[in-house]
Amino acid sequence: MTRATVPTKTAKTPGQLIAAVVGVVFLLVGVAGFIPGLTTNYDQLTFAGHHSSAMLLGLFMVSVLHNIVHLLFGVAGLLLARTPRGAIGFLIGGGAIYLVLWLYGLVIDPDSAANFVPVNAADNWLHLGLALGMIALGAAAAAIDRRPASPRAV
Repeated sequence: MTRATVPTKTAKTPGQLIAAVVGVVFLLVGVAGFIPGLTTNYDQLTFAGHHSSAMLLGLFMVSVLHNIVHLLFGVAGLLLARTPRGAIGFLIGGGAIYLVLWLYGLVIDPDSAANFVPVNAADNWLHLGLALGMIALGAAAAAIDRRPASPRAV
């Protein structure tokens, strides 16, 4: 009589866990941008553009487009967290995207049509922090994932 083999779950790497947590945070932020009270001036939330006066937590400019971007980033994080390579790619690549967004926020006129996401000074500082944090977490996770497995004690 043979026993059926039971599929084993492989442990998630640190990079996968971190990417999943970051993805969940982006989902929560995206949802929070649609909740009156968490988002002040909710009645002035526009689809896109610098005319949106809605402020997440009273600090960060948001629009429907901005919230959708956060939701999509969260979904991407969760999907890419399914594999070690995807997780690290999400963290480092996402960090690079936020670095570009930070630079974009620095060079555009906040009152121009170019500020379509929209972003303000608080968003710019947050984007820099996200960029540096995600890239650092991705690099650290990649280094941990490359370490040879320690031999099991017998």
